[in-house]
Amino acid sequence: MANSNHRAGSTTERFSQVGFIIAAIGSSVGLGNLWKFPYITGENGGAAFFLLFIVCLILVGLPVLLAELAIGRSGRASAASSFVRLGGGPVWRGAGLLQVLTPFLILSFYIIVVGWTLHYSILAFSGQLFANDDFGSTFTAFSSSYWPLIWQAVSMVLVGWVIAKGVSAGIEKFNKILIPAMAVLLVLLMIRSLTLPGASEGVSFFLQPDFSELSPESALIALGHAFFSLSLGMGILMTYGAYVDKRQSLGTATVAIGAGDLIYALIAGLIIFPTTFSFGIAPDEGASLVFIALPAAFSAMPLGWLFGGLFFVLLAIAAITSAVSILEVPVAFAKEQWGWSRTRSVWTVAVICFLFGVPLGLSNGLVPGLMIGGRNLFDWIDFITSNILLPLIGVLIAIFAGYRWKNVAEASGLRSSWFRLWLFSLRYIAPILMLFVLLYTSGVLRL
Repeated sequence: MANSNHRAGSTTERFSQVGFIIAAIGSSVGLGNLWKFPYITGENGGAAFFLLFIVCLILVGLPVLLAELAIGRSGRASAASSFVRLGGGPVWRGAGLLQVLTPFLILSFYIIVVGWTLHYSILAFSGQLFANDDFGSTFTAFSSSYWPLIWQAVSMVLVGWVIAKGVSAGIEKFNKILIPAMAVLLVLLMIRSLTLPGASEGVSFFLQPDFSELSPESALIALGHAFFSLSLGMGILMTYGAYVDKRQSLGTATVAIGAGDLIYALIAGLIIFPTTFSFGIAPDEGASLVFIALPAAFSAMPLGWLFGGLFFVLLAIAAITSAVSILEVPVAFAKEQWGWSRTRSVWTVAVICFLFGVPLGLSNGLVPGLMIGGRNLFDWIDFITSNILLPLIGVLIAIFAGYRWKNVAEASGLRSSWFRLWLFSLRYIAPILMLFVLLYTSGVLRL
């Protein structure tokens, strides 16, 4: 039975001011900027696309990010209830529920990739990854076995264990350890990449723009990635906002989170592109870049087993910190909706999400017949969440904060001039551009 008197607003769980920013950065610096960002940048001309990504981050990403935080802190509820508590009607309740369903679906396939990164970390450090130079066959053999399911379970248990410890003792403490560790690994790998023979060509590709390489399609891809890389539309920042102290400056936090995401993307590019150019790997290899192309590069460099191992540990840390934030969204909803304890909420949601993800993992190779319309189940859930649900929720957030919410000025904490700019973006820039992204990624708009 639902307990209508139990609300996230009554919780005593809170982030410290520094802990909140670190946890929020941890939610955004996931696999997107180490896996997806390099290959979409490679496919769209390099430096010019990176600059376009920065513009999109500022024009759309940061305004929507601030809106999510403000709604979460003012609502002091789960992502499902915050809209309603701030004056939204039944339609907004549905929008809130989408923000619980979406991260649940994302985690069901994201946790599979977390398992891949853990597995490859061990393979690289043990030297097994480099024992056979046919890295495509290595990945195919792995994905066609039962090992991905085992690693999927291990990953879910690890993430659930962190969440079960609570906001300050679990999420915050975990991120305070792993985010600095990630920063150290990023710098070490960047130095190694920049000192490789021929690395300067990769740096030039990434940092010297050629705007002739851009297209209208590139703009929409950059916009979509700016939104995705900040973990917007997943209910994460709205949920985290409910744990933020009233004294926290949301404007400052927004800038800090955006800067963290941008620096992470910059360093990731300075790792990937010098490495790929040094070893003659095409920078537009696609999703296979990380698990097939880069191992080939590491195998050819001195101490490749060490740097390859560190790279996959970095990937694993990035994946786990994001998975922790994703799981917290449906857990907060379960606590609020049914009045469950944190422990019960965590393990109930984790088990259901794992079971839902089993056929997704199997569809990657072990049971290749799990195909619908040319996509396997894993790809379908990825497509629906990333290309339809996330941009749709982004549009709804901008509309709610820009038009529906009466106390938006006070909640934002912005000075009048900054507030007017922010509100203008929420009303006239962010929803229109995100609508274009939605129409493009869903296949309705063709360029």
